[in-house]
Amino acid sequence: MTPAESRVESAPDADAPTGSAAVTSDDRPGTEPDRRGAPVGGRLVAVARWWRSTPRRQDLGAYGVFLLAALWVTSRIWVDPAGRVAPLYTSDPAQVQFFLAHSVRVVLHGEFPFYTDQFNYPDGVNLMANTAILALGIPMVPVTLLFGPAVSFVVLVTLGLAGTAAAWYHVLSRHVVRVRLAAAVGAWFCGFSPGMLSHASWHPNIISQFLLPFIVWRVLVLTRSTRPVRDGVLLALLVTAQAFINEEILLFTALACGVFLLAVLAQRRQLWSAAWRPLATGLATCALLAGALLAYPLFIQFAGPMAYHGLSDAVRDYGNDIAAFFAPGSATLGGNEGANVNLAPNYSEENAFFGWSLSLLAVGIVLWLRREVLVRALAVTGVVFAVLSLGERVSWWDRDLTTGPWDLLVKLPLLDAVVPTRFGLITTVVIGILLALAVERAWSLRSAERRTVRALTVAGLVLALLPIAPMPLTITSRPAVPQFITADRWRRYVGPDQTLVSVPVPSMGNTYAMRWAASTNLDFKIPGGYFLAPRNGVTGDPGRFGGRPSGFGDLLAEVASTGRTPKLNDRQRRRCLDELRHWRAAIVVLPMNEQNAEPLRRTVEQLVGPGRQELDVWVWDVRTLTARSA
Repeated sequence: MTPAESRVESAPDADAPTGSAAVTSDDRPGTEPDRRGAPVGGRLVAVARWWRSTPRRQDLGAYGVFLLAALWVTSRIWVDPAGRVAPLYTSDPAQVQFFLAHSVRVVLHGEFPFYTDQFNYPDGVNLMANTAILALGIPMVPVTLLFGPAVSFVVLVTLGLAGTAAAWYHVLSRHVVRVRLAAAVGAWFCGFSPGMLSHASWHPNIISQFLLPFIVWRVLVLTRSTRPVRDGVLLALLVTAQAFINEEILLFTALACGVFLLAVLAQRRQLWSAAWRPLATGLATCALLAGALLAYPLFIQFAGPMAYHGLSDAVRDYGNDIAAFFAPGSATLGGNEGANVNLAPNYSEENAFFGWSLSLLAVGIVLWLRREVLVRALAVTGVVFAVLSLGERVSWWDRDLTTGPWDLLVKLPLLDAVVPTRFGLITTVVIGILLALAVERAWSLRSAERRTVRALTVAGLVLALLPIAPMPLTITSRPAVPQFITADRWRRYVGPDQTLVSVPVPSMGNTYAMRWAASTNLDFKIPGGYFLAPRNGVTGDPGRFGGRPSGFGDLLAEVASTGRTPKLNDRQRRRCLDELRHWRAAIVVLPMNEQNAEPLRRTVEQLVGPGRQELDVWVWDVRTLTARSA
């Protein structure tokens, strides 16, 4: 029996339609008639009556609220998906759009899904090691084909937020709590927490957590399963699908389940005698089937071309400041970007930021419900991963205090590729479940103090959740894809095994050419780009952002940032021409609206001669210079 079942004394069948809380709305506390035959909440407004009317209406109401909230959060991007993007880090959306276009090629052209040389040509990119979101991109192929990858991106962000909240609501309402309002509160926080909002602008693969509640529940089902092989197969299918969304989040889920089960076992050791056989059988079945399904993709990821082992030191050191747990997130009603500086690695990694009121409320809930095994196990799980999220150095308001426990784990296999600050997302889910349990307890009371307890619960929730209520994502405008690209004028020059070289050359800081390629469903190749690859281009090296160092790319990047035209010598010219030959460049393209376009044009002309204006770009046809016989 799982901890959730021990709380609600569920029916013995794990797969009953309403799970461990298999009761109708009339059976739920707070909805049965009182002695006069009138509903207890008969004085509430019509909306509340509608909410309590039937479980189906309650479910539809919750799902509708989640979808509207997700549309509110993404509303500014929906106005112009192709022309608007989150500020500061525009590279991540461009990378995701590139991956969405790659999914189109996988479906329509049968292209190899786990590796591509459409960018970073000719070395290519290991897509399994770069989270190519195939499980999201392939279902989105019709949308990408009809409306473009920019629209697919905002659709994924919207559905990621709403879908995660809806999935947690479904699992909580069927298997953990009996009061649907309680499930809705917990699911709301799981789907729209400050951490989720932080990633929403850049990482749809991280916020698409709609499989995680079902994975967690299937693991718990295994502890008392009567058909562990079947349940292990179901778990394996969920694990396999999640691996093609985001492996890091899958690893977090496995670690969280392990810590949670150990915390339960430490309190109720007698449960182990009945749970270990079905759990071991189910997990072994899951490991065998998921291992078979993922064996080849994982081989490509860890031993295939352009595979890397471990992240760069800078990313591995990403940790939360202790003060981050008590500040509201930047993307929330009470958030302040300026106040959050140095509390998180960057604005896309605000994985804590619960605010003082919610942090205190979570502690209060644990103290209030401390007699419950489930609550104590959740508290242990939340604290363990909150501590790990601090990273290798524990700090308070950007002042180092001591070495963190993560310093002992960071070099272990698999963990060396983890961004530690994201462990805070596990604590987020723990708090969401604690909120659901607290609301259920308040709504289930039948004593004379129930109205007082409910009023205090509502007041506490408003005080805790209002400061971190989601706000529309901040956006900035980005240059449109040049007409030279959208009008297919590039096709006159670029052959199947040649590249279009943009100015500046694609890199972590300049991903416009990745969007150009994505808008054509990757019909042309580009050098460079934004991705993770072996540090020295040799499979097995530690990872770094970007490919091999490029003299041509570095030269143009400096001109773009400074606006100064350098005088080039023969050695620099030969080196740049060698790189263009290595890339098999067909044309070099400079948008006329590029920052410092004139110094960039003069610099390129020193290398390859005069260019010509074509539509809204400068074009240099370099095929005669880069031909193999040249």
